[in-house]
Amino acid sequence: MSTHEISLTVDGTTEDLTVESRTLLVHALRDDLGYTAPNVGCESGKCGACTVEMDGDAVKSCTILAVQADGSDVTTAAGYADDGLDPVQRAFHDEHGLQCGYCTPGMLATTHQLLDENREPTRAEIRRALKGNVCRCTGYESIVDAVETAAERLRAADADGERPTGDGPADPPEPGAED
Repeated sequence: MSTHEISLTVDGTTEDLTVESRTLLVHALRDDLGYTAPNVGCESGKCGACTVEMDGDAVKSCTILAVQADGSDVTTAAGYADDGLDPVQRAFHDEHGLQCGYCTPGMLATTHQLLDENREPTRAEIRRALKGNVCRCTGYESIVDAVETAAERLRAADADGERPTGDGPADPPEPGAED
């Protein structure tokens, strides 16, 4: 079996590794490098659980050979925020856009690409963008709501000239804490 020396930048960290020719990017990320955000689902590009950003494009990492990613910049769901949650992650949290969370890393990567290209997507555009990401738990309404909320927050931050953060609105006060 032939092997290859490759180098990737994953979530801002340069990683050098040796992979077999047949190694899929998702397995290099998870098994060789320890990045567990992309999940292994169908391994055929149908479920989207393994979606990551590679050089700015959302890609299903089970359809990319690790050697094809040599020299690329890869961002996993864990790489979107330095500390805490980024605006898209915060919106998914606030709108209950996840349940078991298995599909969420892929949903986040796809949502980031959508909102990078279109800050004001319609619900139909959101559904079209996410059609390659399968969720068996939430029924998609809350996911679409989360993407709309993230888009609103990113547009507001753009209008204010601020760097978007995931701080979002504060959590509601605990019952009885208003006094």
